[in-house]
Amino acid sequence: LSRDWQGQISIMPLLTVHSQQISWTPLLVLGYLFYLLLGAMVFHLLEKQAETHFRDQFQLEKLKFLQNYTCLDRQALEQFVQVLMEAWEKGVNPEGNSTNPSNWDFSNSFFFAGTVVTTIGYGNLSPSTVAGQIFCVFYALFGVPLNLAFLNQLGKALNAHMLTLERWVKKPGRAQVQLVIFLTSGTLLFLVFPPLVFSYVEGWSYGEGFYFTFITLSTIGFGDYVVGTNPNKHYIPVYRSLTAIWIVFGLAWLALVFNVGADLMERYLQLKWHKSDLSLAEGDTTKLEDEPEQPRIHIPS
Repeated sequence: LSRDWQGQISIMPLLTVHSQQISWTPLLVLGYLFYLLLGAMVFHLLEKQAETHFRDQFQLEKLKFLQNYTCLDRQALEQFVQVLMEAWEKGVNPEGNSTNPSNWDFSNSFFFAGTVVTTIGYGNLSPSTVAGQIFCVFYALFGVPLNLAFLNQLGKALNAHMLTLERWVKKPGRAQVQLVIFLTSGTLLFLVFPPLVFSYVEGWSYGEGFYFTFITLSTIGFGDYVVGTNPNKHYIPVYRSLTAIWIVFGLAWLALVFNVGADLMERYLQLKWHKSDLSLAEGDTTKLEDEPEQPRIHIPS
């Protein structure tokens, strides 16, 4: 078996293509870790001081309360605070009185079922009975795959709609026009107009409504803002049910946007890494061409 330099140079592009499919992965891992570290640093700088201020303010309010009501001691106050915390964890809003609407009427239960199968999980409400917790596990076990299948079919329908738009647009650059129409209409329908509704119904600012909208549709679901939970407001019975339906369609749209963004980012990284590999391969080829011809290397079989 004999190999010459020409044979080694001819297989160089194949090795380059194979290596670029693998070599860019460490770059993605490093970029991912760097992004997490950057987020941790920014959140630390923005939120740490505010948390300290709120904690000191809360302790000061407790001291003022004890000074105004001398019949209570610190231990009794701490026990009452613990009761409030347990009530909040069980989904009971401490504000108002016993006439507050139930968290488990049909409309609210429908909304909760939607947060389970979509994996949003706000955290402000959860089953408190053992039977409810067990049912929730099996309900999510089958409901999450069902939700993914539904969103997949909904995404295909949206893609088909985009293809229809592409047929209507018969000018150069129609793919770009189609993408702009898709992003613009979805942004208005799912990110721009809903915060106006939530601001009017919930009494939030537009920024708070926009924050709730994105955190919900991205399935992050912190639970700091949840619709239909203010005991001082009277909501129509289907308010949270309609919100759950809006969430499902918004999830499908934002998932497509995230998929497109991830695909573009992956292609960009692969392209950059592939270009660097090609430049290295061309440099090696040029160096080999400049060198004098070497005798063939005979490798015994």
